[in-house]
Amino acid sequence: MPKLPAGARRQWAADRALRPSMRSPGRPEPSRAVQRDFWRRIASGVTTAEAAVAVGVSWPVGSRWFRHAGGMPPISLDEPTGRYLSFAEREEIALLRAQEIGVREIARRIGRDPGTISRELRRNAATRSGKSVYRALVAQWKAQQAAKRPKTAKLVGNDRLREYVQDRLAGSVRRPDGTIVTGPETRAWKGLNKPHRQDRRWAMAWSPEQISHRLGADFPDDESMRISHEAISQSLFIEGRGALKRELVACLRTGRALRTPRSRSQNKPQGHVTAEVVLSERPAEAADRAVPGHWEGDLIIGTGRSAIGTLVERSSRSTLLVHLPRLEGWGENPPVKNGPSLGGYGAIAMNTALTASMAQLPEQLRKTLTWDRGKELSGHARFAVETGTKVFFADPHSPWQRPTNENTNGLLRQYFPKGTDLSRWSSADLEAVALAINNRPRKTLGWRTPAEVFEEQLRSLQQPGVATTG
Repeated sequence: MPKLPAGARRQWAADRALRPSMRSPGRPEPSRAVQRDFWRRIASGVTTAEAAVAVGVSWPVGSRWFRHAGGMPPISLDEPTGRYLSFAEREEIALLRAQEIGVREIARRIGRDPGTISRELRRNAATRSGKSVYRALVAQWKAQQAAKRPKTAKLVGNDRLREYVQDRLAGSVRRPDGTIVTGPETRAWKGLNKPHRQDRRWAMAWSPEQISHRLGADFPDDESMRISHEAISQSLFIEGRGALKRELVACLRTGRALRTPRSRSQNKPQGHVTAEVVLSERPAEAADRAVPGHWEGDLIIGTGRSAIGTLVERSSRSTLLVHLPRLEGWGENPPVKNGPSLGGYGAIAMNTALTASMAQLPEQLRKTLTWDRGKELSGHARFAVETGTKVFFADPHSPWQRPTNENTNGLLRQYFPKGTDLSRWSSADLEAVALAINNRPRKTLGWRTPAEVFEEQLRSLQQPGVATTG
């Protein structure tokens, strides 16, 4: 213990003896109030970098907070009850103390007991200079360190329980005779979140909830063999728990290494969807299907980032297929981050192909187009200017708002199954498939075909003196 300054009170020495000396952290970490504000912003759906900048810390610090906590706010950052001093109160104490105001007057001004102020000044003052100097930032850090109550995780202290959990989560896949099936060779886990289109480790892969509930059936009389599914999840997602290795997240069904806040998963980047183009702004005549010229559109996706655009007229159910060929350099040049999409359905290529398809129609039959929220139509404003077709976007995760298009895509999968390369088909091939689809009789059309109904619409537009709503 360092030598006490001359005239130091015995109470000060007693307070120092209550806990071991604290290692200097360098610059003390931000207060819990700042961290709580950070997690509130994360819960609202903003990115980690945006939340970090908003609370005044660098984005690497915010990223570290998010990663170490497994993507979820720590329980230790729950809102305070008012029993303990806040950082704002400590700042007030520091200002008043610098003015040499007494303990009782400080207590009166901030509405605290004098004993609370006295203990705060003794226990949490900075002492590295050889004398006691009260600084709010240092005091807040000392209080946070002293408030920690480390507790051994249940999976750490119970070897039998840990082995049971780990075997059901990451155990080997076996044949009926008990021999192990190794499965595919997998890459070493590098902490990445949900690697796509790569072989994954074969394991028992029970979910934490399945493991938790099965314990009661397998060990009905052993209360030590109990653990909640949340505790298992925290052992996987939160660094420092020490029970299960982090790479075992690859054995979960989702394979994700971090939890995703619910608001963030529902708030995917959709800057191209403004208030003027949401579905609620679409004309009412498009909803009842009485007036022709209102279309629904989407993509059907194949392997290797291949795709075909589908357009369906809501009234006649007539279908147009949009050819989206590969761009020059596909398969030859390495992909460039934020570069052009060579797969064929980037924003520019999509606009060009859609414009060519819609331009074949009379102006009265291309009033509106309802699309999902895909980024491939982020250039919708230019498309609307070139074709005169107003574009509207359905709500997130709401395929029922484009029912005709969804039904048609299901029919098209008979010709373009999932898991196949769609880039091999030419525009002539797509035209032939569209002709076949449009000549199928439909119950909803009174067993007429979409081609017959669409032909009637064209003839009505060509009749002289017929008013249109275009």
